[in-house]
Amino acid sequence: MWGLPKPRYANCNASDSSEETEIYVNIGGVRQVLHGDILNRFPETRLAELVNSASGNSDTISSLCDDYDPGKGEFYFDRDPDAFKCIIELYYFGEIHMKRGICPICFIKEMEFWKIDIGFLDECCKSNLSEKEEELAEIANKVKLILEDMQGEPAANRWERCQKFLWKLMEKPESSLPARTIAIVSFFFILISSVVMCMGTIPDLQVEDAEGNRVEHPTLDAIETACIGWFTVEYLLRLASAPNKVHFALSFMNIIDFLAIMPFYVVLVLTYLGTAVMELANVQQAVQALRIMRIARIFKLARHSSGLQTLTYALKRSFKELGLLLMYMGVGIFVFSALGYTMEQSHPETLFKSIPQSFWWAIITMTTVGYGDIYPKTTLGRCNAAISFLCGVIAIALPIHPIINNFVIFYNKQKVLETAAKHELELMELQSSEGEATPATRKSRKPSCAEVWDSDNPHSDTNSPVLPDAHRTRQQSCK
Repeated sequence: MWGLPKPRYANCNASDSSEETEIYVNIGGVRQVLHGDILNRFPETRLAELVNSASGNSDTISSLCDDYDPGKGEFYFDRDPDAFKCIIELYYFGEIHMKRGICPICFIKEMEFWKIDIGFLDECCKSNLSEKEEELAEIANKVKLILEDMQGEPAANRWERCQKFLWKLMEKPESSLPARTIAIVSFFFILISSVVMCMGTIPDLQVEDAEGNRVEHPTLDAIETACIGWFTVEYLLRLASAPNKVHFALSFMNIIDFLAIMPFYVVLVLTYLGTAVMELANVQQAVQALRIMRIARIFKLARHSSGLQTLTYALKRSFKELGLLLMYMGVGIFVFSALGYTMEQSHPETLFKSIPQSFWWAIITMTTVGYGDIYPKTTLGRCNAAISFLCGVIAIALPIHPIINNFVIFYNKQKVLETAAKHELELMELQSSEGEATPATRKSRKPSCAEVWDSDNPHSDTNSPVLPDAHRTRQQSCK
């Protein structure tokens, strides 16, 4: 039996009888002695009602606890004893701190059972609760989307069903084997197109046209045309099957897809029609500029790579750290370039002609590149270069850890959410095949979101349900 601290103050409003009352409670097998004057500090809670009804009839007592032993005078509660250690702190300290490793959603259910308002929860714990609620909503969202894909809409007409089938085929590789095959083929087309674009710049693989200009080899040009044809068909099918055409067109990744195929058709138009209205030299310049835009197709890989998507999210979450890095580097570049220009003016063969020109030297020095095209020749200038080098290393290293931390957190979170959603679907399928679960089965069910709540603490043994309307699970059965 674990003890509690002595009361630090007395409740003058409590009755003499309640001050002298002691009750014995058994929380999940852990016996505890509680004093009436302590519990009556919050008279609207379940424990305060229990201590005031200890001498009442059995119906009132049974409505407040799970079981009661009149011989021992002991009240039994089938609740989590670890969570109760946090709950009881309210009566002694006036607020509740949720211990690390306890599921926040499950702890809120405990507070509701003991009739304690969530306002007594400390602010740091409330922020943790909001994060977990967001994760819970994401899991429920994933499960809902998967169920919608599995069940479909019975009232949908033939075109809507075909549209939804095509959307799943083009956008959700995990939905079926053909969809996964299309995703793999699209991935290889992106790689082939990128390789062909690079090989087309090799002089040995180029040929001369009728005017003596070197152009891409016809074979590479044919492969490029085939890749563009695949990208075009893929984009049009996804656009035709998109539930919201405007949202689809304005999506960042879809803009990348459009920019990847648009230069090909613009070059085609300029090549065959532009010569009639423009000079050939201008047409060729425009063609070369548009062909450079083909590098945008490499970003299409992010659609098929969860790692690239995670990296993008980590960079978005790290704007503050990146801003600090740019600020540090900007200040350092300005200071050290000005110092370098001033210190090198005394040398007759100085390479520092102006402060703006010295910016380039400061950039390559602070980033540890050092091309050697511009360098100091005086002793003071070299000392300045050494200091700028050290400051650059420190400035770059400072924000690296938060960026890496954001990447790892989001990556692990996505993996956990996917695992929890799949686990929940497996449980739903198992329950649907076995029929309605018996009370014993419900007690032995391990919640699928345990990994989500314990992702911050891998040693935690407290679990909670995934969906908001799920029943509370007895935590001892999850261990």
